[in-house]
Amino acid sequence: MKRSFSFRQRVLLASGLSLIAATYGLVRLAYGLFLPDVQRDLGLDDGAAGWISSGASVLYCIGAAGGFLLAARVPRGLVLAAALVAGAGAFGMAAAPDAVVFGTASVVGSAAAGLASPALVRLVAAGVPDDRQDRAQSVVNAGTGPGLVGAGALALVLLPDWRTAWAVSGVFALVAGGVLLAASHGDERTSRSADRGRGPDRGRTAAHLGVIGLALLFGAGSAVVWTYGRSVLVDAGAPVVVSVAAWIALGVGGAAVVLTTRWTSRFPAATTWTATTGAVAVAVVALGVWPQSTPTALVACAVFGWGYTAATGALITWTSEIDAARASAGTSVLFVALVLGQAGGAALAGVLVGSAGTLAAFAAGAVVTAGSAALGPVVRAAVGARSSGCTPPTPRSRRAARSRRPAGP
Repeated sequence: MKRSFSFRQRVLLASGLSLIAATYGLVRLAYGLFLPDVQRDLGLDDGAAGWISSGASVLYCIGAAGGFLLAARVPRGLVLAAALVAGAGAFGMAAAPDAVVFGTASVVGSAAAGLASPALVRLVAAGVPDDRQDRAQSVVNAGTGPGLVGAGALALVLLPDWRTAWAVSGVFALVAGGVLLAASHGDERTSRSADRGRGPDRGRTAAHLGVIGLALLFGAGSAVVWTYGRSVLVDAGAPVVVSVAAWIALGVGGAAVVLTTRWTSRFPAATTWTATTGAVAVAVVALGVWPQSTPTALVACAVFGWGYTAATGALITWTSEIDAARASAGTSVLFVALVLGQAGGAALAGVLVGSAGTLAAFAAGAVVTAGSAALGPVVRAAVGARSSGCTPPTPRSRRAARSRRPAGP
């Protein structure tokens, strides 16, 4: 029988979840939520908004790469860096006198999410006994959904005062980081030996190529919603309460993955991938074509949040199926590919919104996302042919890989 968490472990998990909520939901992904109000006050055009989102994705990848390399040695140092970078980014956006300063702060702040995830995996592994690892990692990783909901709540209370909302987010990030550092004191030495990396494997790398391509496509196709999801509703005449409620629905949809994991885990990763990315493609179309319909917008955002989060889980399962012994490294590679796809997709979406309108941008995003769904079975067949020499997964290793995933790009 699994024992309950001690008080110190509960504080560790609560503060870890809060840091993920701050770096992902409140700083990195809330950009699209506040974008319409920022554009109005700072004169930020659609094309520039897309490039800012693109740059933020690139900085996230750089932060994730640095975190992956350093987390085993200095996880608490990375937590401090993540909290400071998130706080600085949020305060910079809150005080920005013009679009250039705002964009720079937004891009820099996005690196915090990439720094936080690898560090938290190590600290939780060091601070929680093995028989509670799966549950503990899942609790921390669930922070993105509540962060999105929290950002929506701030918007409902404070808009059109987006500056105060960013300032509150910055304070929250610093407090969460400080509490986590206090709760994890003494765990850093243990974490250094908690996970030792493995060398590269040519068969594993070849087997991942197709899945990396799918992650790139999916990131590119889904970027239009993360960047312009609320903007399309505002442009269609939706009142603030409706457009913000749609963003909250997105976060609720992401959190709902916890309820459907038992069902999706019964299928191979490729099957889950096709189903979830296909759902995202439908949601992108619905949001782009019928933004004036409140019920459609709310349902589309909830479906998008669920499909996006579940698809990232499918990537984790897929790398475990290819080579369970190196699933953590494979997950990092696939998530970086996903966010790099978002970088390109956000830039392209900005160009399309400025030149052809939001409908064209959303249609393009849906087509690319549908392509990643349709190619799932093809890649599955190719992976099966290439991964015959890789370490096969076990039910335990699949669970471990899922529990140790980054919080999500």
